[in-house]
Amino acid sequence: MKNLIIDGDPGIRKDAVIEHDGEELVCFSIKRQGDWHGPERVQLWCTVGDESERESFERRQYMPMYLDTDHTTAETISVVQ
Repeated sequence: MKNLIIDGDPGIRKDAVIEHDGEELVCFSIKRQGDWHGPERVQLWCTVGDESERESFERRQYMPMYLDTDHTTAETISVVQ
């Protein structure tokens, strides 16, 4: 499980399956930042992981501040589902 910050909106919502760096990930949660007073493009702050990590996410068996964080643009994300 990790945090993924996406510059721009690739058109995903909660439970979307995306491909990033050759890896399929499920978006467990998405927080939209910057609609009103933010940067020129909106940012999506996502908690992503493998489908096998869903139970850990739902039971909050992780510490959000200690997750690895990746930063990318919407153009590098492929939407699988």
